[in-house]
Amino acid sequence: MKFDHPILLRIRAVVLTLVFLLILGLLTRPLEAPAWKRVQAGQPELNLVGMEGALGQGIIVGMLGGFRSIMADFLWLQTNVVWQDRERAKLDSMVRLVTSIDPRPVFFWINSARMIAYDVPHWRIQEEGGYQTVPEWRQAAIDREQAEQAFAHIRRALEFHPDNPRLYLEIGQIYLNRLDDPAKAAPWFLRASEQPGSPYFAARIYAELLRRQGKNAQAYDFLKGLFLRLPDDEPYAQKGIILERIRELERTLEITPAEAFNPSRNT
Repeated sequence: MKFDHPILLRIRAVVLTLVFLLILGLLTRPLEAPAWKRVQAGQPELNLVGMEGALGQGIIVGMLGGFRSIMADFLWLQTNVVWQDRERAKLDSMVRLVTSIDPRPVFFWINSARMIAYDVPHWRIQEEGGYQTVPEWRQAAIDREQAEQAFAHIRRALEFHPDNPRLYLEIGQIYLNRLDDPAKAAPWFLRASEQPGSPYFAARIYAELLRRQGKNAQAYDFLKGLFLRLPDDEPYAQKGIILERIRELERTLEITPAEAFNPSRNT
């Protein structure tokens, strides 16, 4: 009987994978149990300062070794369970625990910031009686409190990922979508546009936020410079749309045809 038959090879691969996972589970169990036991306690006063300090010194990271990302993935799954159950105290502890164990995945930082900024305010308002009962000033205060927590969370992420445009964009979007504050959102979109590999839309949104604030002359100058910097052969740059916005601003600013932006003359 030949052992190189495709079906036999597939069965062997599956068996080896299961054996590997079993051994991996046994090896990580001593590490997972203490961490998860602390999380399950769910006490608001759960203190992770000592653990984070140890992580900063590389002690626990060294203990986890190659299981660091596996532990973080496991705890992230538990974080989603806590999120589904709307357990605010546990959520805060879990988010800190996951990002302390493995701060490398930006996914952890961004998605947990969204939980803090968008979901938790809704939970708190519902706990206090709902949107029809809680006065608008109180709703705004809750939104602000949670946004500030999300900002602090993302700033910690920037210590590990200072050049990642997605983190700057996330702060800008919270200011814009959650707090309705274009003035404070705009600088973050600008900073995002200045990072390596930033999406082209970051700069366009920055210019649009300038227009929303009535800073038309500033938006006009920025868009002209942006148009000249962008590549001609990149469809996502959308230079045609940028030129349209430049022309709109020229009409708003009453710029004469002789003074209008001419790409060929300014290159």
